[in-house]
Amino acid sequence: MAEEASAQNQPTPQATAAVKKAPVTFRSFLGIKRGMTQLFNSSGQLHAVTEIEAGPCTVLRVRDEKKDGYKAVQLGFSAAREKNLPQSLIGQFKKLGLAAMKYVREVRVKDTNGFEAGQIVDVEGRFTPGDYVDVQGISKGKGFQGAMKRHGFRGMPASHGSSDKERSPGSLAARRSLGRVLPGQRMAGHMGHETVTVQKIEVVQVDPARHRLYINGAVPGPSGSLVMVFETVKNKKRKIVQKQSAVLRDKMGNIITSKSAKARAQADAKAKAATTKPAEKK
Repeated sequence: MAEEASAQNQPTPQATAAVKKAPVTFRSFLGIKRGMTQLFNSSGQLHAVTEIEAGPCTVLRVRDEKKDGYKAVQLGFSAAREKNLPQSLIGQFKKLGLAAMKYVREVRVKDTNGFEAGQIVDVEGRFTPGDYVDVQGISKGKGFQGAMKRHGFRGMPASHGSSDKERSPGSLAARRSLGRVLPGQRMAGHMGHETVTVQKIEVVQVDPARHRLYINGAVPGPSGSLVMVFETVKNKKRKIVQKQSAVLRDKMGNIITSKSAKARAQADAKAKAATTKPAEKK
């Protein structure tokens, strides 16, 4: 059902020719986590990656600082039934002539020039393998959990007179000096179902035809949940692959370290390569 809904949300080939795309510098969109798999990169390394159905998203509204007090772009994603949406959103979709969408989120931007309602945001031309992104999602809910699972407590001794106290949190506070439990005390309680952001994770592969983005490592939330993908806020926006310098060795296999010896070895290697070249036919 999720795949059918995403297919309905994707524009037809006739529609893509007419619609406009948002500026390529806008590198944020909504997506659906589809699960995890394994992929090989260009250098042959195997990566455990998360598959994200990245859009296409539709620009629903452009927030202006003069009118709204801040600059932002409102995105819509994934087809939905009108009966499950509030009337305010249904009216907004009808005004734009668009089908109802399940997810509506806003992304803050520095400049709103070039944005207009009805534009499409997809992964084509926005991300390439090696880029770093930040992914935000809602973590899996674990329900009510004890202190050992929630906070990693060691637990109580299982012998020497202790009875049924192996997973007890222990003492919570003093009785006389304060007579109460201080705020922030780590105790058993609700775990998970929180907004979590994973920063600076590498894009391993991009599939614009299928609107798929493959990201190295895990992403918050269960399969089928909504995630938001942004360009990383870190200074380093892309992975830089440093080429390893060739190590020069002598006839005995020892590494040559001195500069003069290196230059002499390089000259000898060039001379040897020149003498071994086959003679040109006349």
